[in-house]
Amino acid sequence: MQTTAVAHPNIALLKYWGKQDAPGNLPATPSLSITLDSLTTTTTVAEADFDQFRLNGQVVADAKVLRTLASWRRHHPIPPLTITSHNNFPTAAGLASSASGFAALATAVDAHCGLDLTQVERSELARRGSASAARSIHGGFVILRGPDWQAQPLLPEAAWPLQVFVAITAAGPKAVSSTAGMERSRTSSPYFDAWVASAEVDFAAMRQAVCARDFNALADLAEASCLKMHALMLSSHPPLLYWNGVTVECLQVIRALREDGCQVFATVDAGPQVKAVCKLDEAKRVEGALGQVAGVGRILRAGLGPGAALRQGRPRSC
Repeated sequence: MQTTAVAHPNIALLKYWGKQDAPGNLPATPSLSITLDSLTTTTTVAEADFDQFRLNGQVVADAKVLRTLASWRRHHPIPPLTITSHNNFPTAAGLASSASGFAALATAVDAHCGLDLTQVERSELARRGSASAARSIHGGFVILRGPDWQAQPLLPEAAWPLQVFVAITAAGPKAVSSTAGMERSRTSSPYFDAWVASAEVDFAAMRQAVCARDFNALADLAEASCLKMHALMLSSHPPLLYWNGVTVECLQVIRALREDGCQVFATVDAGPQVKAVCKLDEAKRVEGALGQVAGVGRILRAGLGPGAALRQGRPRSC
């Protein structure tokens, strides 16, 4: 028997960058994200003689997946598994494929092994693989903060529909993984402590903006959080520069749209892809402007989507 689950990547509007120097894969700062609907990770698990991971059709020796399974097995009865996962968007390219991947895996394992976990417990399970995966367990607007570091829904996807365009400026994997980059910033940036110290104030302000459906306030806070995070990256040693020239051109286009009255804002994660978030009635204008930027390979379109869910299989005892 096999069990399949589907999860969606999320985009952090209030960024987190850096881990606590403690067990459990705990973020150093709180975050707030939106889950996307049209980007998906589909993951199937089946019992096997030994663990094997296949990603996008290729067998991969992924140390992070193996470490995560070992961590889960310290608390739950999980047998050796064959894991088959597929993303319908670029992998390891700054589009949160690890978030959707571990959220889908946690959901599939929970159902396949009959662990009977609550949504909160599945969020904690997913977080041990990727901190941002905790947020992909839920849909819509999601928060992740201490002291428990279990993601919680803030606003369902239908409560404040927004449009998201992802400008793909490079499809290959990034040179420095997010995990390695975060540790570099934590141990080498002179601004890391200031980044952590300012996080709670930024979190409270963004949470209030979302609850009030205040787009302009959300836009200002999200762009500030993005640029602050990339300044932290640049101040690391050696510097972390995830952008390329097309990234900058896209940011300039979105800034020009905002200055012309368009309700849109930009955000960029640990990669060169640019995400433009806008109100629904601005979608055509934003997509058209990004489509004219030389070097944009393609544009992905998404709305706010649901959390991770079971597609096939039934709970059982491993």
